[in-house]
Amino acid sequence: MNKLFLVILGAIIVISSGFVHVNNPSTDRFSYNQLIKADDVAKGLIEALNIGAQRSSEKASAVDGFYKNAEIFIPFPKDAIKVKTALDKAGMKKQVAEFELSLNRAAEEACKKALPIMVDAVKGITFTDAMSIFQGSKDAATLYLKEKTTAKLKETFKPVVKEAIAKVKVAKYWETLSNSYNKLNVLSGGKKINPDLEMYITDKAIEGLFKLIAKEEEQIRVNPAARTTDLLKKIFN
Repeated sequence: MNKLFLVILGAIIVISSGFVHVNNPSTDRFSYNQLIKADDVAKGLIEALNIGAQRSSEKASAVDGFYKNAEIFIPFPKDAIKVKTALDKAGMKKQVAEFELSLNRAAEEACKKALPIMVDAVKGITFTDAMSIFQGSKDAATLYLKEKTTAKLKETFKPVVKEAIAKVKVAKYWETLSNSYNKLNVLSGGKKINPDLEMYITDKAIEGLFKLIAKEEEQIRVNPAARTTDLLKKIFN
């Protein structure tokens, strides 16, 4: 009877005081230390999202943020891979490498615009969203941000990518490669290749950014050292 009374009392406390039950304590007792205020969870998730977005944006937008990170490096476009193969064989590996460098530089430029978009999305988080993320998978926050920001990121990134393409001379490198390929290919009757570089870089930049955010989220969830504020330490304990 005493155990049942404690369970009922604990449930009343949770419902009436806005606390969230964590760490799965045994069903015959409820400890105040194992209860976290619901609004702390929401605030902590907002904090985690902001920190993850900031760290990831800084990494992605740094010089070599894409180019020297094997996880998000942007390679030669797949729909033009035969161009790369043909030019490599023709002794133009240096030009191919320069083109790939320009793709990654353009993505790094675009990611400088990412953080404000992420911050705006985080501001709109609801209590229901926060609880779902808190209790969700190791990339639940990343998926939330991805859903809320991808359309806006594409809209914002495209003109930046277009400007970056001009700045780092992506088109110039591509023109050199495509012209060389077409000359090599003219006798075989092969089709000319002209990928949409703006869309390719935009999509790859966003994809890479979210890979970094997912890693940051996982670290905050599983690595105590990554919880750099008191609130993060409290809710992810």
